[in-house]
Amino acid sequence: MSEVDGEEDGVEEDEKVQVGNLTRETIGEGLSLLCRTANGLGHAFVKLDLKDKRLNDIAAICSYVHVRFLDLSNNHLTVLTPLASLTDLLWLKVDNNALACMEGSHFTHLKYLQWLSVAANQLTDLGGLVGPSLETLNLTGNALKTMNSLQMGCFGNLVTLELRGNLLETTNGINLPNLQRLYLAQNAIKRLEGLEKLENLTTLHLRDNQLESLDGLSPKMKCLQYLNVRGNAISDENTLRGLTLVSKTLRTLVLSENPLVETTDYRTSVLILVPQLDQIDKEPVSLEERTEAQERIKELEEEKIAEP
Repeated sequence: MSEVDGEEDGVEEDEKVQVGNLTRETIGEGLSLLCRTANGLGHAFVKLDLKDKRLNDIAAICSYVHVRFLDLSNNHLTVLTPLASLTDLLWLKVDNNALACMEGSHFTHLKYLQWLSVAANQLTDLGGLVGPSLETLNLTGNALKTMNSLQMGCFGNLVTLELRGNLLETTNGINLPNLQRLYLAQNAIKRLEGLEKLENLTTLHLRDNQLESLDGLSPKMKCLQYLNVRGNAISDENTLRGLTLVSKTLRTLVLSENPLVETTDYRTSVLILVPQLDQIDKEPVSLEERTEAQERIKELEEEKIAEP
C-alpha cells in the first residue's frame, strides 16, 4: 500500500470515528443567548449551535428543554425524535442531513415552532410533519413528488413555502389559503393545478420547470403580484391567456428563457393581456410600450365589433 493510500485510509477512518453521539460537552460549547425561561422563574441559554458536528444521534439534547433556536445542519441525522422534548422551540434548521421521512419525529409537540428548514435531505413525502405555528417552511433540495400533506389543518399559519429542487410534476395538493409566497423552481412541473386554493398568494416562483402554458391560473388568486416562469417551455402567445385571470393584481412577470421570447414581440402581447403590469423580466414597462398596447387593445375591440 502506498503512503498516499495509507493517508487517505487514515482520513476515512478518522471521519468514521468522529461521526457519533451528541455529548454534554459539545452542547455546552454550542449554547448561547441567556434569556428568562418561559415560566419566568429563572434564566437559561436558549440558542444552541450544533452544525458540522458529525452527529448521527442527538439523544442527549432531551434535557435542554429551554432551547428555542437550534441549528443541526450539516450532520448525519436520520431521525429527529429527541426534539419532542424541546417544547419551547421557535426556530429549527436541519439542512444537509440524511432525513428520509418525518414520521415519528413528534412535531406535534413543537406547537410554538415558527421557522423550519429541512433543505438538502432525502425526504420523499411529508407524512408526520405538522406545524400549527409555522410561518416559514423550507424543503428545498429533497425528493418530494407530491404535496398532498400540505393542508390547512396542519399548516394553517404558513406564509412562506420553499420547495425548490424537488421532483414535483404539478402544483396540485397545496391547500393553504394563508400562504403568501410559494417557491417551486427547479422541479419538473408540467401543469398548474389547485392554485384556486391560494387566495392570499402574492409571489409564485416557477422558474426552470416544464410548463407549456399558463392554464391553471385562477381568478381566486386575487393577491398575486409576482409571477416567475423563466426557463420553461412556453412557445405560443395563446398559451399566455391564463394571465387575464390575474390581470387585476399582477405587477411583475418574468418570462425570459422561454421559446416565445425568441420568436415574437412578446412584451406587447403580454401587455395586451395584462395592461397593469409594471415590469416584464428585468425591464420596467415604458410609456411607449403601454401606449402601443392600449392602441392595439382598441384595434382588437373595434375588429370584434365589426365582425358580422
